[in-house]
Amino acid sequence: MEFATDRALCQKQIQLHEQLPVNIRIGLSHITNFLKGAVRPFSVLWKDKNMAWYAYCIAERLAFPELCRHRRPVPLTGVMGMFGNQTFLFPASDLAVIVSEHSAEDSARMDQQAAKDHARVVADCFKLSTVLPFRFGTTFADDDALRRSVRSNQRHFQANVERLRGKAEMHLKVLVDDICPGNSTRDMTVGQQYLTSLRESASRQRERQSKARALSIQMHRMFLPLAEEITCKRMDTGKMLLDIAHLIDNKTVERYQNKYTSATQELKDCHMQLSGPWPPYHFVHRTTPQHQHSA
Repeated sequence: MEFATDRALCQKQIQLHEQLPVNIRIGLSHITNFLKGAVRPFSVLWKDKNMAWYAYCIAERLAFPELCRHRRPVPLTGVMGMFGNQTFLFPASDLAVIVSEHSAEDSARMDQQAAKDHARVVADCFKLSTVLPFRFGTTFADDDALRRSVRSNQRHFQANVERLRGKAEMHLKVLVDDICPGNSTRDMTVGQQYLTSLRESASRQRERQSKARALSIQMHRMFLPLAEEITCKRMDTGKMLLDIAHLIDNKTVERYQNKYTSATQELKDCHMQLSGPWPPYHFVHRTTPQHQHSA
């Protein structure tokens, strides 16, 4: 028996499969995949229901043909979770949640390496499907808690999957000289110095914001992203850092990289750094462009 790869056929198989009696449906699914080596024995695969799930991201169920005949979690082959734990595909209607088992001991080990492993799992899944990343550290107490969460947010999740399908995030860091360095203290009383300092600080902040806004507009015209999120802050070195996330179509990644090369040559007074394509972390909960500036 072969797995369906066509999306329409896969959807039809899901509907037909769910019309079978529960005992036949579960037994047939497990036996078929067990014989193909896609799943492990019941005692290994079906975890203790009291064990919590760690959630990495939401993906499209149809991107994983092995879920066509399943209503229970199945192992996701080739993707290792945090702490070496097996990752699973947890089916939830038209969606699939990528999870791994999570214990109290795991909670005490949530360090920087765990955060990197979380991002790695999301990136691996992004190669296979549109994904909606969960925040690092998201857990669910049991199967029912995970199902309830997906069910109560299903319309929102599906709308975001549709909006982000075929999209990727590119990340730009732009470092520029601060055009508004602080002025030296002049011969004034303490009160005058304080008031003057407040006025100058406010003026410098407005000028920084103006320059950051002009630079972000210039970047937008160069790269023409579908959406963007921009933050600006003043570094301890006295320079300004623009952190820019651009949402683009997957098909235009190479074109975007070529534009970046041109931008580095054109903007000689800026130090630029590019990374991506990434899963659309900054755009899962965004519907409009975001701009934020800080002193």
